[in-house]
Amino acid sequence: MNKLIATFFGIGYLRPAPGTWGSLAALPVAYAVLSIGGFWLLVNLTFFVFMSGWIATRELTRGQEDHDPSYIVVDEVVGQWIALFPVAYGASRMSADLLALYPGWIAAFVLFRLFDIWKPWLVGRADARGDALGVMLDDVIAGVFAAIGVVALAALFHLVLM
Repeated sequence: MNKLIATFFGIGYLRPAPGTWGSLAALPVAYAVLSIGGFWLLVNLTFFVFMSGWIATRELTRGQEDHDPSYIVVDEVVGQWIALFPVAYGASRMSADLLALYPGWIAAFVLFRLFDIWKPWLVGRADARGDALGVMLDDVIAGVFAAIGVVALAALFHLVLM
């Protein structure tokens, strides 16, 4: 069960770039969750997947030298969903079609991958913990940075360009 959770149902075994595959896989699942239960279901599921991922990662890496094997992508799923929070919240507040906000989905994906790979500031510090919580937290922080970027880009588009 831990491998199923940590690999996000096997997505983590895809090559190359399993983290990117994990982020991509998170998008249609987020769309389905948002279609079924809206923003708050996504928030609650993100917390649940974070906790499950932390436990699964801790168990799979116990006694291993590699604290963050590439096949563990549940952290990317959590981070990607956090990056989508502004888009999901905006869609729910405005009763907008989720797909009509596709620029936000693209921005969330690109910015999350950028911060996750680059690991600036707090993202890198979380990753440097060298434990299962660090594996999860670096992607949470990358997701928060990406969400802030999504809001900034939306503000730029809506306030300046329109």
